[in-house]
Amino acid sequence: MPDSATPLLWPELGEVYRALMPWGWAGLRLVVGLALVPHGLRLFYGFFKGSGSKLSNFSQLRGMLHAQGYRPAFLCGALIWAAEFIAGPLLVLGLFTRPAALVCCLFLLVSAYEHARMDGYFWNKLGLEYPLVWAAGALPFIFGGGGLLSLDHALLGWQF
Repeated sequence: MPDSATPLLWPELGEVYRALMPWGWAGLRLVVGLALVPHGLRLFYGFFKGSGSKLSNFSQLRGMLHAQGYRPAFLCGALIWAAEFIAGPLLVLGLFTRPAALVCCLFLLVSAYEHARMDGYFWNKLGLEYPLVWAAGALPFIFGGGGLLSLDHALLGWQF
């Protein structure tokens, strides 16, 4: 958000920007955090059949991780599960926002690396583009916290 030293084309909108910024911040938090949940439902529990994933349970994921050199594959799979079903929803709620965003961002960056290595750049070819954009969406919350419309702010009175 522009600070008071940043000139605005229409200075009259400055108050509108300040009033709406917490809602924009919360909306981005909601979208980034929620995007992980259906992905996890598909990956771990076989939801959304025919949506492109060849994996549909933890055992298959563990096998793929092992084949790609991630050891121990069980622990790596458990960390992916935690990122998608714990850190993602915590980011949505704005609870423990910075650590949740860090977990989401790291998971998405590793995912982007793997997709780049296996599939190239473009999202429609399962490349790095898609997880990289989501990692960029999580990044501001590592540094900025959850904002005014977060449980961190409402329950703790400060941004975790």
